Amino acid sequence: MTLSLPSRAATTIAKPLSPRLLTLRDGNAEMRWEAMASQGFTVPTDRFFVRNHTRSPLLDVDTWRLRLFGTGLRGAPSRNDAVEFDYGDLRAMPAEETAVLLECAGNGRRFFASQQTHPTPGAPWGLGAVGVARWRGVRLSTVLRHAGLTDDAVDVQPEGLDPDFVTGGVNLGRVRRPIPIAKALDDVLLAYEMNGETLPVDHGFPVRVVVPGWIGVASIKWVGPIEVSATPLSSAWNTRFYRMFGPGHPVDGRLVTTPVVKSAFELPWDVRVPSGEQLMIAGRSWSGNGPIRAVDISTDDGVTWQPADLHPDDEGGVWQRWTTLWRPPRPGRFTVRARATDVTGTSQPGRARPNALGYLFDGVVRHPVTVY
Repeated sequence: MTLSLPSRAATTIAKPLSPRLLTLRDGNAEMRWEAMASQGFTVPTDRFFVRNHTRSPLLDVDTWRLRLFGTGLRGAPSRNDAVEFDYGDLRAMPAEETAVLLECAGNGRRFFASQQTHPTPGAPWGLGAVGVARWRGVRLSTVLRHAGLTDDAVDVQPEGLDPDFVTGGVNLGRVRRPIPIAKALDDVLLAYEMNGETLPVDHGFPVRVVVPGWIGVASIKWVGPIEVSATPLSSAWNTRFYRMFGPGHPVDGRLVTTPVVKSAFELPWDVRVPSGEQLMIAGRSWSGNGPIRAVDISTDDGVTWQPADLHPDDEGGVWQRWTTLWRPPRPGRFTVRARATDVTGTSQPGRARPNALGYLFDGVVRHPVTVY
């Protein structure tokens, strides 16, 4: 089984980038929220966001191998001693499918600048670096036990097979980030299907890691080597990046692990709508703390708030669809706002707490609307 080359093989992203569905962001692709209007619970693959550190590699599934090694395994202390599994081996193991939300830690980053006058480096994401898909594969715990996991293991570090990441003239190697053994044995998946089809190139073909409830960088795409260690592991992706630095944060930063509560309207940015007509406005909210309990909407610049109607099928899910009715009173410029509260009681604040790299924006976004 050999993967055929897509037509966009010369670019950093393989799949077609329809401007109706996706917006380019520094070599990445952000989902357009209006493309989710009237869609179901999951995000169709053609509009699922793409976050690459380098480019999407084209791997041959016939020669691909998952290679596990490290001091947390019996008889495989080094890469040279790795325990190998091929694609067929994984497909022969017990499989499961689950809906998981993946979100880039920098989702919403541009609002630090546009709403809070605190610009930060990195891809200037709006709110579209997030998506829910159905992922099918084998539990990482199953593979670890087949590989000879010992009771001494403390960290598991998957590594991608995309090209090395170079920044500031320094080669940081391939993208990799450790997962504590307790999480690795809990619900982490080695996925080979997405939304009922073979995993696409941009989303990790032939196999990727899916870490429910954690920021997207933990879900390593195009996984190849996996180090299982009896001592703590680290990489640039949990020491230099994906930490909260700056005033109010620890000197060595605070590790970014779970997403924060957010809301987005399924509307174009600065959408034009007629005055005097009742509009049905839809959107979605989510949180790394757990399911969403309530969503409140303001159509008068945050002066008053009314509860949105929550889609009953989403109760307890990884994100929550909602709708609200609005009859614009007159022509002019307005902002609509959505503020979600999750099951822990955590609500979106009016302002997000700044940090040097622009992670975890959770402030209420002021979505502009022009009424004519």
